[in-house]
Amino acid sequence: MNDFKWRHFQGEIILQCVRWYCKYGLSYRDLEEMMEERGVDVDHTTIYRWVQHYAPEMEKRLRWHYRPTLFGNTWHIDETYVKVKGQWKYLYRAITKDGQTIDFYLSPTRSTAMAQRFLCKALKKMKSEGGPDVINTDKNPAYGAALNSMKKSGKCEVDVEHRQVKYLNNRLESDHGKLKRLIKPVRGFKSMKTAYATIKGFEVMRMFRKGQMRAWQRLPGIKGEVYLIEKQFGIHRPAYVQEEFDIFTALLEAAAKEIA
Repeated sequence: MNDFKWRHFQGEIILQCVRWYCKYGLSYRDLEEMMEERGVDVDHTTIYRWVQHYAPEMEKRLRWHYRPTLFGNTWHIDETYVKVKGQWKYLYRAITKDGQTIDFYLSPTRSTAMAQRFLCKALKKMKSEGGPDVINTDKNPAYGAALNSMKKSGKCEVDVEHRQVKYLNNRLESDHGKLKRLIKPVRGFKSMKTAYATIKGFEVMRMFRKGQMRAWQRLPGIKGEVYLIEKQFGIHRPAYVQEEFDIFTALLEAAAKEIA
């Protein structure tokens, strides 16, 4: 199946626009001008439609690849604010103690029910890797109530320790700031649907920066990132990509032999 049928542009160009928008904190008009300099005449509204369609699809297809490596099984959970149609909404996020993203969820409200929904979503995703031993949150009482309810219903291990110490979540607060730098050029989303679709793209590209998918990138640096994303959509680069990969692999093997 061709994922780019009737799009009037090559898949490589479409994915390049989606990657750049979700990675570098650009506006749609900025990206329109950048593509025009490269000989691609595309309107900013077209790029917007590409992001809305392909950013969540990219997150979905890469979901298996970005599962974090858990060391110590300590989770940091908190929510940050995102403006949607002039009103503040809540983006729940969870990371490991090493800063790797576990999961995220955009909610219209901040309540015990929403906190429990997010926790269940994150635990379900990481079921194969094992649940957390410790969960760090701020003083929001909704998290404590949600965890107690989950323990009683068997949705969470009863021996999970819950720490409500604000400074322990400084790592996550810093991670919020880096994500907000990508959200700032948007200047507010128009609906929850478009906000969540765009944020999925932002989060995926942040995971690339954190190195969560490095094990699946067949080439070093940005080339490996491009290769992995395009592979999910059935795009295969020319033979020179494989040649570069073979050279890179040979260099790694030679270095390993020297160390041995």
